[in-house]
Amino acid sequence: MKTLKEVKVGETVKVVKLHGEGAVKRRIMDMGITKGVEIFVRKVAPLGDPVEINVRGYELSLRRADAEMVEVE
Repeated sequence: MKTLKEVKVGETVKVVKLHGEGAVKRRIMDMGITKGVEIFVRKVAPLGDPVEINVRGYELSLRRADAEMVEVE
C-alpha cells in the first residue's frame, strides 16, 4: 500500500482508496480528493509538511497526516 505521503515530487498518481473516518474523511473528499482522481505532487515543504498538490485543475496544500490517509497507485 502506497500513500500520498510517500509520493515523490513530480509524480502523478491515481487515488485508490481513502482511509480515515467521519469529519476527517469528509474534509478530504470536500477538497476534491476522491477515488479515481489523478493527483500531481508539485512540491514538498523543506521540513516535509505540507505537501502541495494539483488535483482537478487547482492547487492544494495538504498536511502529511491527511496525505497518509490517501492510498494511491
